[in-house]
Amino acid sequence: MMALRLLTQRSALAVAWLLALVVSASSQPDSWKRQGWSTDFSQHSIDYAEILSGGPPKDGIPSIDDPVFIPVSQDTDLDDKEPVIGLEINGDARAYPLRVLMWHEIVNDTVGDRPVTVTYCPLCNAALVFDRVIDGAPDTFGTTGKLRNSDLVMYDRKTESWWQQFTGEAIAGEKTGTKLAPVPSRLESWERFKARYPDGQVLVPNNSGMRNYGANPYRGYDTTSRPFLFSGELPQDIEPMARVVVVRDAADPIVVSLLKVREEGPLERDGVTITWEEGQTSALDTGSIAKGREVGNIIVQKAGKDVPYDVTFAFVANAFMPDVEIEKAASQ
Repeated sequence: MMALRLLTQRSALAVAWLLALVVSASSQPDSWKRQGWSTDFSQHSIDYAEILSGGPPKDGIPSIDDPVFIPVSQDTDLDDKEPVIGLEINGDARAYPLRVLMWHEIVNDTVGDRPVTVTYCPLCNAALVFDRVIDGAPDTFGTTGKLRNSDLVMYDRKTESWWQQFTGEAIAGEKTGTKLAPVPSRLESWERFKARYPDGQVLVPNNSGMRNYGANPYRGYDTTSRPFLFSGELPQDIEPMARVVVVRDAADPIVVSLLKVREEGPLERDGVTITWEEGQTSALDTGSIAKGREVGNIIVQKAGKDVPYDVTFAFVANAFMPDVEIEKAASQ
């Protein structure tokens, strides 16, 4: 999956459907067991036909289990507007650049004495942080190489249960139905994180030559007309690749287009304030993350404190939350 480049809309769509047809026959528990999985596939909450191979095998996209950080004051290759996942727990502030997560998707870390897993699914632009304590004990997560609704399917290393990254819920295996606790974080520019936490730390590659860090292997993806490796229904009244803000920390889930927040915000919904501010590039636009087009920063707070949120694509919200209306801008 990571080696594929979206050269044109037409070729991307053709490759997507071809791969979907090829892998559908092998996307069944018996074949997964032959691949070496010890998952209890008799327990599941989803239709296994919804799961496709993204290309790589188990751990083919390697998680970072021993993360390395440097102070934000040290020189890095990061452009000021590059996106990072900003996380602060108990005074411990850390930035996780998408230029690194693009190639690893999962970082297992401990921040402010709290075990967390920091995740990013490029095909959904879903940047989410979860508490990685399950049933009272910390676990670590890896990548299955599988996708559902174009979203990363993770696995825990103790039971090899499969987890949906977008929802944080186990969908197959012993832990089916268990949900990870979301942890507030921000998808923000490197410049903004540095200004908020001048004494913070930033994740750097364990081996800078391992991947082409800073490059976007999905060039042009977030402006294509159809998502990659997705065969579900697309939203009818908004472009499938339009960015939307998803907030679950409310009486009812909130899904509002980023453009609406940009044009009409700040928005107040169920005690939650959603604000847009300029100064962040898209990680999924040009071949260089630093040169992506402006998409801006989203801040989501309740009573002055950050709450968990996600900036994803409309097709993702529609697939996982079909009963929740997406609030659109007047111009959409």
